[in-house]
Amino acid sequence: MHALGDFSLTVVNGGNFRLDGGAMHGVVPKTLWSKLVSCDDQNRCEYATNCLYVEGRGVRMLIETGNGDKLSPRQKEVFGIDHDRAVAGALTEAGIDPASIDLVVLSHLHFDHVGGATVRKGNAIVPVFPRARHVVQKREWQAAMAPHERNRASYLQENLGPLREAGLLDLVDGEAELAPGVRVLPTPGHTPGHQSVLIDGGGQRALFCGDVAPTSVHVRLPYIMAYDLDVEATLESKRGLWQRAIAEDWLCVFGHDCACHAARLGLDASGQPAVTATENL
Repeated sequence: MHALGDFSLTVVNGGNFRLDGGAMHGVVPKTLWSKLVSCDDQNRCEYATNCLYVEGRGVRMLIETGNGDKLSPRQKEVFGIDHDRAVAGALTEAGIDPASIDLVVLSHLHFDHVGGATVRKGNAIVPVFPRARHVVQKREWQAAMAPHERNRASYLQENLGPLREAGLLDLVDGEAELAPGVRVLPTPGHTPGHQSVLIDGGGQRALFCGDVAPTSVHVRLPYIMAYDLDVEATLESKRGLWQRAIAEDWLCVFGHDCACHAARLGLDASGQPAVTATENL
């Protein structure tokens, strides 16, 4: 647990998985990124699904929900998943009752971010957090409801329909305050409706980056995933975030980093954004 003014922050892991190293680092050649991260014999790197539990000012909030435990055997094989871990169990292990969550914020609706919001019970799929508002950008929801060939494999309708049918969706349009001290910031690029979450505990701020920077390695401006639909938009989203993060000393939280939950940023010798101090939450 990490104190951030009026809030406490706790990272809970919804389960690790593996993604192609080349795709995760875009145009950066393997000769460079392989010095920073390792990969298996299928060129896959291991990543966490770090979800952030935030409590304070009368709010119990969860940012992201991880992969969940509904993936098929074939999907688990492709993504190197050898467990059935889901975020609800991780919350319980941390002494947090999943039923007490009243706000779930999703950076976007890819399966590794929204999969843990629902669970299979018998022949039905039901919400894990039945009393929570599930906040997503309107533009993201529209994209997820009309996926194309480039993103269809990431938007799994079994993760989305149950939330809509239960009336738990809260669609916002652009920057919005969700609760005192909690604000979503549009950070498009990875998807058109991607958002990051800024938490202000009273002078101390933390940013949950989402997939605008999935790991601390991706703080470097050229390190942009090939999964991103609009690489130039991601670049500008990162540039704007890092300017503020450095000027205001934000703690930046990474959703997929196995080793580094969060970091503070500064400029390196060449004047480029870089990690200057790391923290685990």
